[in-house]
Amino acid sequence: MVTPALLWSAGILAACFILLLARMSYEARIHAITDSEVFLERLPEAFEGSRIFFISDIHKRKLSRAFMESLQGKADWVILGGDIMEQNVPLERVRENLAMLAAIGPAYAVYGNHDLKADPEGLARVLKEAGCTLLRNENVVLKRGGGQIMLTGIDQPLHKRDGYAPPPRVPDGFADLCRVAVVHDPAWIRFLPEKPADLILAGHTHGGQIRFPVFGAIRLNSFYRKYDCGWFKWYQPQSAVKTPQLLISRGFGNRRVTLRLCCPAEMHMIRLRKAPAKPS
Repeated sequence: MVTPALLWSAGILAACFILLLARMSYEARIHAITDSEVFLERLPEAFEGSRIFFISDIHKRKLSRAFMESLQGKADWVILGGDIMEQNVPLERVRENLAMLAAIGPAYAVYGNHDLKADPEGLARVLKEAGCTLLRNENVVLKRGGGQIMLTGIDQPLHKRDGYAPPPRVPDGFADLCRVAVVHDPAWIRFLPEKPADLILAGHTHGGQIRFPVFGAIRLNSFYRKYDCGWFKWYQPQSAVKTPQLLISRGFGNRRVTLRLCCPAEMHMIRLRKAPAKPS
């Protein structure tokens, strides 16, 4: 026999489930900026206060034109951390997203694993049409106010078993430049005896996408559970880069389901600061 108490309990559970789904859908669909400051020892004075807009893992999402237009003039460079698209995403949608991103500032991109599985040639074409520079294990020099830093794009292997190519060699005369590296999959750091960049930007993990309080992202393996999302830092006293730092983005898009939990979609505005000199 169905009692009123049982009906009330079932109704409350159904309402809670609907509210949870609504929250998960909201987290997956928002346009939100995570603001950060990063202090780099080798940053030139001319780059003090400059800003990088970083976005990774767009997948099949569409950027909001009004939101992106609000960012114009607020960043010096735009960096795309891969998975700009995925299979069955029309190139026209990718073209529209890229046009909005390139309007913010000079844009640079690397491939992600889903870009390589979808349409790498088509993506390369629309990146070029939008004025975005695709970096495939290449260095470029960024200039500002008489200073310069090096941006390195690490190419993504199609399959992890293929491994990563060695990072591109720093040209003669540029070894002392502050270096920003962008790589889609943070697993790249597993192949390095030491981190060769002052700042590393990555994505791929989605932060787990579905996270639970206390337990975190249960669907990530042991490496990605350690390096899931957020900021990480090392100390390399014998290296030219003594304190490399890594940012892993939760990403803007979603995989499989348009749902997130305790892991909202994000984009990043990163302000570069020169770390104060340490006393000798």
